[in-house]
Amino acid sequence: MSKKSASAASDTETRATSEHAPDLRLWLRTLACTNLIENHIRSRLRAEFGITLPRFDLMAQLERSPQGLKMGELSKRMMVTGGNVTGITDQLVAEKLVVREDSPKDRRAYIVKLTPEGRRSFRKMAEAHETWVVDLFAEMDEKQRSQLYDLMAVLKASASRVAAKK
Repeated sequence: MSKKSASAASDTETRATSEHAPDLRLWLRTLACTNLIENHIRSRLRAEFGITLPRFDLMAQLERSPQGLKMGELSKRMMVTGGNVTGITDQLVAEKLVVREDSPKDRRAYIVKLTPEGRRSFRKMAEAHETWVVDLFAEMDEKQRSQLYDLMAVLKASASRVAAKK
């Protein structure tokens, strides 16, 4: 099977048929787009920087919080378990990209911060990441991107309201 047909076969959208509800087909198309974009980003991060997407995501959270973050806050922001954050942090500490410091306010907690090397390394990755994302949307014109952005905001608000009712 060729690479193109293999990716088409695993595309979540191919699960839907014309008999399925339009909302289900829309959900599967959205999921397919998300998966394609995420897989492309994962692949590029690994190939060009030797880093995983979760490690990149943790560094992105720390870049936004120069004062550092507690492990629990990182876990909440990344929506992963504390054990996952600990494992990722251990790897980044070993590579001298982040440091763990005792929390001055809570002796049981650590604050995780980017090192100067981690900050430089993340900046390079973030610039490349932005270029990759721009490239992925390159075939859409400005009006289409704006419309999609606005429509996704409506979907996000609707989904949030429905989810809050449960």
